[in-house]
Amino acid sequence: MQNSPSLIIDVIIPAFNEEKSIAKVIGDIPAVVRHIVVANNNSSDQTSRVAKQAGAQVVFEPQKGYGKACLTAMSWIQKQEAQPDVVVFLDGDYSDYPEQMLELIQPIIDQKADLVIGSRALGQKEKGSMTLPQVFGNWLATHLMRIIQGADFSDLGPFRAIRWDALLALKMQDENYGWTIEMQIKAHKAGLRYTEVPVDYKQRIGVSKVSGTIKGVFGAGYKIIFTIFKYW
Repeated sequence: MQNSPSLIIDVIIPAFNEEKSIAKVIGDIPAVVRHIVVANNNSSDQTSRVAKQAGAQVVFEPQKGYGKACLTAMSWIQKQEAQPDVVVFLDGDYSDYPEQMLELIQPIIDQKADLVIGSRALGQKEKGSMTLPQVFGNWLATHLMRIIQGADFSDLGPFRAIRWDALLALKMQDENYGWTIEMQIKAHKAGLRYTEVPVDYKQRIGVSKVSGTIKGVFGAGYKIIFTIFKYW
């Protein structure tokens, strides 16, 4: 990370049954981060305990849903006396490389972007790290966004950074599968400066809550397509 005025950076990790991976994720997050907020999404394992032991702030969200967990973590951050400049989102299954966070936030530090998407399509993917439905779904969604909204993205990757004030202005609403694409579409429509940074991707620890189940695949696919046309 290049020399720049110091920014307050917080991290949000939505987590559901990630006791085997969450400590690894937290341990690889760069020391420049202030708060690591793990949103325990009604896990039935020891995710909360492990995350606390690893040094994270844990908030509890009983209602299942990726977006719902993110919103709960955001609410906790809003209650802090000092608000962050940047918030980074990433998954708790260790499929992302948290150490690449410094590269992810650099365009914001350079004041060239308000939103940065970590693109797995532009980075290196470990064999088997993304299922065929994931690859096709990302391709279809980003192409539809380009055709319908004129938004230029290559991925809906969960590893992303956004200026806190910009995030609040988007008034995020989706509580499950449509969270990532809602953010990208709203950012484009609001005229935010956005860019993508290549990020690498590896096989997750555990089973995907989306691509690992038939319900998840169809639920995510429907919600993503629905969200694209909802904001048309």
